[in-house]
Amino acid sequence: MDSGAVEQLFTGAHTAAAFAPTPVTQEQQRAIHEMMRMPPTAMNTQPLRILWVRSPEARERLGALMSQPNRAKTLAAPLSAVLAYDVNWHEHLATLAPFRLDSQAEFAANEPLRTGMAQMSAHIQAGYFLLAARANGLDVGPMSGFDKSGVDREFLAEKGWHSFAVVNLGHPAADGAGYRDRQGRLSFEEQTLTL
Repeated sequence: MDSGAVEQLFTGAHTAAAFAPTPVTQEQQRAIHEMMRMPPTAMNTQPLRILWVRSPEARERLGALMSQPNRAKTLAAPLSAVLAYDVNWHEHLATLAPFRLDSQAEFAANEPLRTGMAQMSAHIQAGYFLLAARANGLDVGPMSGFDKSGVDREFLAEKGWHSFAVVNLGHPAADGAGYRDRQGRLSFEEQTLTL
């Protein structure tokens, strides 16, 4: 990977609080999905689900469920994605993990196991989602400050998905206007242990 790609995906990445007014296209949405669905998850469960919030009416409904610091940012973003996990991922074993299809009844009977697996792999996929958005030239503003049960009732009740993050997406604002100054990071010694 060349230094430009490393910067785009990692070292130059910021949490964006504002974006250029340029719309995020459906082609970009599909490109993000195409990239984020390919890397590994535990047993290839692929439990991440995405609700794209684009229309003004849906944005108002989502904005009402965001915490106060995140409301204005969400209403102003060109596109928001609610990231959720599906505890019924086992229903797709024939496609995703046919080598474990004989365990489908066991998974169906054990919701706590399915939930734990869904949460872990969906959070891994959320990282892939952020990198895929950045690889497609977008800035991202991931947030956890929102009424999760409210979002689930308002948007996801029919699907049975469980939200855990909202990510605002858009093209970078001019001259880095959407970013705070770079904050500190922990050192290798502070953050890792080698045995």
